[in-house]
Amino acid sequence: MQWKLLSFNQLSLDELYDVLKLRVDVFVVEQNCPYPELDNKDRLPDAKHLLGFNQQGELIAYTRVLPAGVSYPEASIGRVIIAEQGRGKGIAHELMQRSIDVVKAQWPEQNIQIGAQQHLNNFYQQQGFINNSEMYLEDGIPHIDMLLTLQQD
Repeated sequence: MQWKLLSFNQLSLDELYDVLKLRVDVFVVEQNCPYPELDNKDRLPDAKHLLGFNQQGELIAYTRVLPAGVSYPEASIGRVIIAEQGRGKGIAHELMQRSIDVVKAQWPEQNIQIGAQQHLNNFYQQQGFINNSEMYLEDGIPHIDMLLTLQQD
């Protein structure tokens, strides 16, 4: 795997296209969930895009890492995605660990809040996240908010 951590302005046109295509292919088409995928958070100056490419140079892993105050009071990791050909190979665990490391490096004083699809609850618990909300529907899909505490009061 080759990993790149980029701001929006650092994404090449091809990388941006690949990111948007992967997000739409999975979140909109595969999950049959029409929703506004482009939410203007990608372009924020502090937003970070973590891209993982396989040996053939195909984008197969991605997250968007946002600072506190954008999606949640805490920093957040979202748009967590593994392309179909990359699933079941442990890439998701590496992707999340690298995303957590991005938050630690960018905003060391922040905890991490995520809105996770409920069926992925156990996966995120393996990363250290704990549930901190009841189940809610987002775009017709059951979600739960989860928190990873990095800083102790």
